[in-house]
Amino acid sequence: MYAGGVQLGAFALERLGGDERERVLRGCSTNVDNLAAGRWETLLSSAFVVEEPMPLAYALLLVAVLGYAEYAYGAWWTAAVFLFGHATASLLVYGALRGTSDARTRRALDVGTSYGFNAVLGALTSALPRGAVRTTARVGLLALAAAPVVKRGRTFTDAGHLVALGLGVGLSVALDYLSGAKHPKII
Repeated sequence: MYAGGVQLGAFALERLGGDERERVLRGCSTNVDNLAAGRWETLLSSAFVVEEPMPLAYALLLVAVLGYAEYAYGAWWTAAVFLFGHATASLLVYGALRGTSDARTRRALDVGTSYGFNAVLGALTSALPRGAVRTTARVGLLALAAAPVVKRGRTFTDAGHLVALGLGVGLSVALDYLSGAKHPKII
């Protein structure tokens, strides 16, 4: 339902005029200017808005990851991890950019599903078999997310994706050690 709602919202935004669409997107963005002005509601609203409709492959991957997380751990766990990863990564990116004087960076659009998606994906590594498989998946995912960060044309969003994935993996590792419980395995 979440992915469908986000997608429908993106199609509705496309129908708005350019200025109105821009106003809605900017109002939901977790950019530096909004957070510095105390618009903390954007930590939630930004997770429900995307700049344009999601490509089919990404939308299906989002549904698959969130759907499996709901199946394996429940809807509340999935929503909590998603929102924790989204909000925390957004705040950490804000903290890193807060001192910038570049107006374009301070007002950049920062909306979408990707931070929450990455957090849930990282947390789901605890559903893999313990040992080499789980460790390899965690390291591999983090390496894939780090690749854009070390490239020349990187953006703060690339760093946010890595941070969100790291938060999810960290949560997964912490839960592994705290619970000691058996987790569902990916089929």
